[in-house]
Amino acid sequence: MSQDQTDGGGSGTAPPGAGPPDYPELPEYAERVLDVAELIPPGRVMTYGDIAEWLGEGGPRQVGRVMALYGSAVPWWRVVRADGTLLPAHELRALDHYRAESTPLREASRHAEGHIPRIDMRRARWDGGTGGSGGAGGPSGSGGGPGGRAKDQGGPGDGGPGEEAHT
Repeated sequence: MSQDQTDGGGSGTAPPGAGPPDYPELPEYAERVLDVAELIPPGRVMTYGDIAEWLGEGGPRQVGRVMALYGSAVPWWRVVRADGTLLPAHELRALDHYRAESTPLREASRHAEGHIPRIDMRRARWDGGTGGSGGAGGPSGSGGGPGGRAKDQGGPGDGGPGEEAHT
């Protein structure tokens, strides 16, 4: 796991170079959610609801809960709210990732609180197709099965999106 994905810290994070912490086996649903999150290409996003639809199980809140507990093991900033607002308390870290990956953003108006942009969902939303060229719309479910994610890539409290589901 690179520091780029974990953002290098957070409460409960082992010191750099200490190796991955040992976590019990993830629940099957959590594994499936994280596998889909890993498929999202750089510069693209899926909503919590898109992932639930892709899996054919659960809903946005269940996906949000998985991401809150285990999301630091994957590119968590690519799993977003349907309205494109950035994850509270993680806006600046996510924004750094979005800019580095050239994720389409809509600049905030000068009157918006904090001047934090939103994700341009029409341009950034990934439909689950092969490659990074999927357009707007939900996942098709035909983009191939989720790839194998190493199970020792992190766990709760190691710098991911937080302790609460944000859907």
